[in-house]
Amino acid sequence: MIKYNLKCDKSHVFEAWFKNSTAYDDQAARGIVFCAICGSNHVQKAPMAPSVPKKGSAEQSDATTVDMNQAAAAMSAIRELRQAVEDNCDYVGPKFAEEARKIHYGEVEERGIYGEASAEEKTELKEEGVEIAEIPWLPQSDA
Repeated sequence: MIKYNLKCDKSHVFEAWFKNSTAYDDQAARGIVFCAICGSNHVQKAPMAPSVPKKGSAEQSDATTVDMNQAAAAMSAIRELRQAVEDNCDYVGPKFAEEARKIHYGEVEERGIYGEASAEEKTELKEEGVEIAEIPWLPQSDA
C-alpha cells in the first residue's frame, strides 16, 4: 500500500491510499480519484514529506487508519445526505437563486429545493437573508 497527499482543483488537500503507484496512475487517468472533501475529480498529487521511522522504533501509528476511517464515514454521511435531499426536495437546476427568492418572499409555496448557483448568487441570497446551505455534492459511486 502507498499513501499519497492529494490536492483537488479547489485546493483541498487530503490523504488517500492505493495498492501501488500504478494503481493511483491508472485511477487518476480514468478520472475516478475524487476529492474527499468536495467530490471533484480534478485531483493531483500534492507535495509530501517522506515518512522516516525513528531509529529503533518498530511501532507504527494507527492515526492514519483512524483518519481514513473518519474520512470514509464522513463521505458516507454526505452521500446519505445527498440521497435524502434528492428523495425529498425538488431539483431546480440553474434556477436555484430565482426559486429560493420566490420561496423566501412567499411568491410560491414553501418547499425544499436544490440546484446550482454561482458564488455571486449565493452571496446575494445570503445578503438578502435567504437561508441556504451548501453541501459537498459527492459522486454516487465509491470510486
